Amino acid sequence: MDDEIAEAEGSHEPTEFKKAPRRAVASGWVGSALEYYDFFVYATAASLVFPDVFFPKGNPKLAIIESLATYGVGYAARPLGALFLGRWGDKHGRKNVLVACMLTMGCATFGVGLLPTYAAIGYLAPILLVILRLIQGFAVGAELSGASAMIVENSPFGRRGYYASYTLQGTQGGQLIAAGVFLPLYFTLSTSAMDSWGWRIPFLLSSIVVIVGYVIRRNVDETPAFKEEAAGGEVPKNPVYDAIRLSWPNMVRVMCISLMNGVATLATTFGGTFATNAAYGVGMNTKLYLFIPVIGNAIAMVLIPYIGSLSDRIGRRPCIIVGSLGAGILAYPYLYFIGHDNVPLTIFWDHLQPSGPGAPHPCALGGRQYHLRVGHPVRDRGLHGQGDVYDPPERLR
Repeated sequence: MDDEIAEAEGSHEPTEFKKAPRRAVASGWVGSALEYYDFFVYATAASLVFPDVFFPKGNPKLAIIESLATYGVGYAARPLGALFLGRWGDKHGRKNVLVACMLTMGCATFGVGLLPTYAAIGYLAPILLVILRLIQGFAVGAELSGASAMIVENSPFGRRGYYASYTLQGTQGGQLIAAGVFLPLYFTLSTSAMDSWGWRIPFLLSSIVVIVGYVIRRNVDETPAFKEEAAGGEVPKNPVYDAIRLSWPNMVRVMCISLMNGVATLATTFGGTFATNAAYGVGMNTKLYLFIPVIGNAIAMVLIPYIGSLSDRIGRRPCIIVGSLGAGILAYPYLYFIGHDNVPLTIFWDHLQPSGPGAPHPCALGGRQYHLRVGHPVRDRGLHGQGDVYDPPERLR
């Protein structure tokens, strides 16, 4: 079936160039999958393996803190990557920057699998690990927002929430792929084999995702919005300045909305360490715990497109409010029952987070839609005038 569609004449959407929503969705999905493949693999390894592999023995609690800190430094590089690569994408198009993000993320993830351990090179091992995390974080900074922009600018008017939801669905898909790689290794290899070489395999296998993603992204055209700007000589010379000048209130709102993602990250990353590491004294079975997020991610993959479609019908704001409150509230019982080694209720609350009314990732769609409108101020000005940036959610459909 032909993927290309054209907006009707008279639409405020670009009509000169056709849109290709399915190809854009495939491109965004695979990029998000790679990002969260690394997220799952690294978070799991940082909780279960890295404290013994990359840091000196003797103080297990300190090793845990140091291991999780290397995970956190990647987030420190994301704003810089978003600023630099996002500016590049606004000036030179989404396609090239997304291909660059894919290759950079993949090389950094693959590189982690090649690193020597602390026993081999001492403190140089965690230093190299931090460097690779910084490189990966720099690329990720522009990945999810750039992929979402690619999808939304290729989406038919009135279906943006539905199509953009597949970027978020890719995050769950990436974690399921990672679980499909990591769990068999953890169940079949001994602890010594896993600490010695088994943990490297998931990182090295990320190269397959990179190759698939590169092929898909090379075959996706630039968005009609960017083509129209380029044809009309309206590509911004300083997109960061223009975005701040025209849309700074919405940028502040989006930054605040995005803080809710920290709740899910904390619950996922710390939850594994809290449940299984001997230093915390909970003693939950490691192999059992690794299966808990798998079902939750599978449920989320099914529900995300429906919630995206719902946001097209009722607007973004209700989804943002319910998702933010739900994410904050549901994290508490999840961690509480981990602390009491109550496996059935831990599974219940973990599965309720993606499948219940407080689903954090799907309901973040509203914030992502606002972000995308803010991120392309010249397009907004050319189509509707400056006021379009402040239109209510109905106009963002």
